[in-house]
Amino acid sequence: MADYRNRTFDEIAVGASESVTRTLTAADVEALSLVTGDVDSFHIEGMDRSIGRGPSAQGAAAAAVIAGMLNRRLPGPGSTIIASQLRYGGTIEVGDALTATVTARTKHADGHRIDFDCQCANQNGNVIAAGVVTVTAPTERIAYTNLATPELVLRYNDGFVRLFKACAALPPVVCAIVHPCDRASLQGAIDAASHDLIVPVLIGPEGKIRAVAEVEGIDIAPYRIIPVEHSHAAAAKAVEMARAGQVHALMKGSLHTDELMAEVVPSATGLRTARRISHVFIMDVPTYPRLLLVTDAAININPDLETKADICQNAIELAHILGIAVPKVAILSAVETVNPKLQGTLDAAALCKMADRGQIVGGLLDGPLAFDNAISVDAARTKGIVSAVAGQADILLVPDLEAGNILAKQQQYLAGADSAGIVLGTRVPIVLTSRADSVRARLASAAVLKLVANDRRSRGAAGP
Repeated sequence: MADYRNRTFDEIAVGASESVTRTLTAADVEALSLVTGDVDSFHIEGMDRSIGRGPSAQGAAAAAVIAGMLNRRLPGPGSTIIASQLRYGGTIEVGDALTATVTARTKHADGHRIDFDCQCANQNGNVIAAGVVTVTAPTERIAYTNLATPELVLRYNDGFVRLFKACAALPPVVCAIVHPCDRASLQGAIDAASHDLIVPVLIGPEGKIRAVAEVEGIDIAPYRIIPVEHSHAAAAKAVEMARAGQVHALMKGSLHTDELMAEVVPSATGLRTARRISHVFIMDVPTYPRLLLVTDAAININPDLETKADICQNAIELAHILGIAVPKVAILSAVETVNPKLQGTLDAAALCKMADRGQIVGGLLDGPLAFDNAISVDAARTKGIVSAVAGQADILLVPDLEAGNILAKQQQYLAGADSAGIVLGTRVPIVLTSRADSVRARLASAAVLKLVANDRRSRGAAGP
């Protein structure tokens, strides 16, 4: 927290000067390099965190430090930088202590402008930038108390952008929206339609659907409505239409997940296949360099070995559709050694052997692995774990639903992850939306649904 109090045009005399010193962090350097596009001179996962000699990178770094000095200290809040003539040189690296000094050089009554001599030098006295910056100074007192500077978390991976691009050339999927009787579920479906991800078929009480659309200003005129009496009937009708090939995907609206899945699960009338039904969260975690699939965190409460094998195979096949040729599957437990007292470690060892014998195909499995060893190369190295999966996992196979649900929500609410979700092992893909989902999450789920449905269509398959 910091306090900032400006100095007005009348209060600043020619020769007035202030300095501030700031030590650059890795996040500072990476952000500046990414903004300027000068990314070749640093490595995200390495120790070399330097900004190159190019004027764009140096300009961004030096200008940022000098601008911070002018905007927060002298003149301070209420200032506007209107011109800059800076010369750049040298390099900037993580750990450098940069000192910015600004000195009032000339005052202009017209427009309350002040020219400042500015210099930015490192701890060795090497000048990184120098020149003149012109500022429109404030004429009234402005003060901020306890102003916090937010911590920047860089997004190393934007996997959802690649998902949206992969969808661009594919036809939209005819998708049943089951009981879209609140704003979130109805607007989410229409948003997905506007991005050519789906062609929604709205199934539910027609009066309720139209009432929500009118109150919320949502245009549903282009879309078909299948009127039914209530949410149970909506779920049953959606499953019936999927079995008949009239829709190629389902998206949950404002009904409980159990209510929808109760119609999906029955062998005779539902959408089951030979494979166990499971759910996969597709996580785009800012601090992880690849998409991270978490399974199963929504359907199977306490899966046995046979169920885990199906959960694993479902996730591997989804990873293939998402463009991961040989997904690396980390089978999670509390420890990385087999312990007869921990059933999850026994299941992990058995799953790995099943993969060796061709009972699980298309991926590379290892486990048991603790979470840190699954996603951190350094953690795995410290433990002496030699593995092609450890530290590089694409898929996290969790021991049970509670562990998976907690893990997925931690990534969302503590790590800032975006997430999409899909139900697999069914004749058609199913999206289980939540009222808490962001617009981006809903669109990403629809994008995954589109990729899965089109993959099945291209193979002429109804499911695994």
